[in-house]
Amino acid sequence: METESEPYVRLATLRQLHQVVAELNTARSLADTLQTVADGVITGLGYELSAVNLVRPDGDLVVAAVAGSAGAEALMAGRVGSRASWERRLSMGERWGDLCFISHTEGWVLDDDDVPQWHTAGPAPRFPDEWHPMDRLFAPMYTAANGGGELLGVISVDRPRNGRRPGPWGQEALQMYAFQSAIAISNARLRANMQRALVRLEREQQALRASEESFRQAFEYAPSGMAVAEMGGDQHGRLLRTNDALCRLLGRPASGMRRYSFSDLVHPEDIGTLLRTSAEGGRAELRLARRDGTYVWVSLRNSVVADTTDGPRFLLTHVEDIEERKRHELQLAHRASHDSLTGLPNSAELRARLGARLCSRPPGSMADAYASSATLSTDPRGPHGFRADAKEPFDGLDGFEGGPPPPFDHHVHLVAPADGPADDGSKGLAVLFCDLDGFKSINDRFGHNTGDAVLIEVARRLTSGVRDGDTVARLGGDEFVVLADGLGTADAQDLAVRLRNAIIPPIRVEGRAVRVGASFGIGWANCGMSAEEVLESADQRMYVEKRSRSKANRRAAG
Repeated sequence: METESEPYVRLATLRQLHQVVAELNTARSLADTLQTVADGVITGLGYELSAVNLVRPDGDLVVAAVAGSAGAEALMAGRVGSRASWERRLSMGERWGDLCFISHTEGWVLDDDDVPQWHTAGPAPRFPDEWHPMDRLFAPMYTAANGGGELLGVISVDRPRNGRRPGPWGQEALQMYAFQSAIAISNARLRANMQRALVRLEREQQALRASEESFRQAFEYAPSGMAVAEMGGDQHGRLLRTNDALCRLLGRPASGMRRYSFSDLVHPEDIGTLLRTSAEGGRAELRLARRDGTYVWVSLRNSVVADTTDGPRFLLTHVEDIEERKRHELQLAHRASHDSLTGLPNSAELRARLGARLCSRPPGSMADAYASSATLSTDPRGPHGFRADAKEPFDGLDGFEGGPPPPFDHHVHLVAPADGPADDGSKGLAVLFCDLDGFKSINDRFGHNTGDAVLIEVARRLTSGVRDGDTVARLGGDEFVVLADGLGTADAQDLAVRLRNAIIPPIRVEGRAVRVGASFGIGWANCGMSAEEVLESADQRMYVEKRSRSKANRRAAG
């Protein structure tokens, strides 16, 4: 996996992982799903070789898919390893959550068992976490999360592209991928069974009763939720039948479910997603309401079934619980955009938030004046500020060179308050650049653990000293940035004083009291500037303020 200290790399890997997980559910058959699982390890997780070992009805595991090497595929595909040999492997080595890692130093005992494998000799690792060609890493796939349920198969991976053993983030990504792969394989099997049942229903009237029983069992005992709804007419979408899994998921009795349609249960923000979902082959991820008023993330997949050849058609909806995956995605996204020590937004997230408020067009242009006058008018006029009986909104275009101004883009332009000792009453987005005074001496004298504790407490004090909606971010090291909108010059200066006074009191760490001071530079976000220019302006003002303060007013460690 990529270097885990670089959040932007992890975010890129997360996007790749999200893409390959999405592709798992688009494969048309079980064979395609298995190959997609193997390919996803290569494209999304950063390994050069992967194999999917699927449990057969007799309990042994067959190599169902290989990716990354044509030679390995020719050697292993279709070969079978006994269940006893696999259980021996999964009981050895180190446990990384549900993962099993067997180092080359102890894996040599497995060289002669009947499990299909590839390996090559290689030199001893040069550093502790270097990957050895004979290292083995297995990701078991179970029917339930956290190693619960029945074993469906095992994903074998080899040759990380960065040459290192995966760290905690890479381990969690592989474990989450194995869980999603197990769901995709189960769903592929279920879809295959459902499709075969539907074909039988359409082809032969004589086999209708047998097919109905097969369908009933697949429907009722499916591990994920399923529903049948009316299609067409005044009652379109009304639920006619739901299985136990869906009732348990939503905490509602089957009799009560028949009063609803999915449009009655969907979260208000997701109604558009539901309406855009195609009836035939449509798929959507949205939230459904539970009986207790909470919402659960689900994946809906629709298909159309007919009662008889020329009979009424019904909508069959497969409802998959994806709450766990969504939670993992949010956690991984949060880790990629927030500082791991303080929990504050990191440098990349700060620049993203600041950049979202800026545009390339400097404020004060004639086009902005036109947009502001058109939207801020309080006269009893039409929706654009013009009288309904007027033929033209104005008599001429004097002052607008080259024709009328562009249409209003709904962007609220940021304008910095006037620079000077007097507060003219204008408001803007203040950028407070904070640099701690005396922090280096604390690190040098008491060590990094004490320094980390000081940074955590300073982050807490800064967060407590701002309003809801303001942003406190850690830029790096002992530098913090506060974004506070709607402030005037005096307001920003008062906020800097309050935050500095909040930082100055002693911080107790491991029985000792240490002190740090803080220097603040106040910059202002202004459209026409980039985020880097805004931060650089505030940084320069901070250094001016730092130099102007006497050494006696700076607090260092006690």
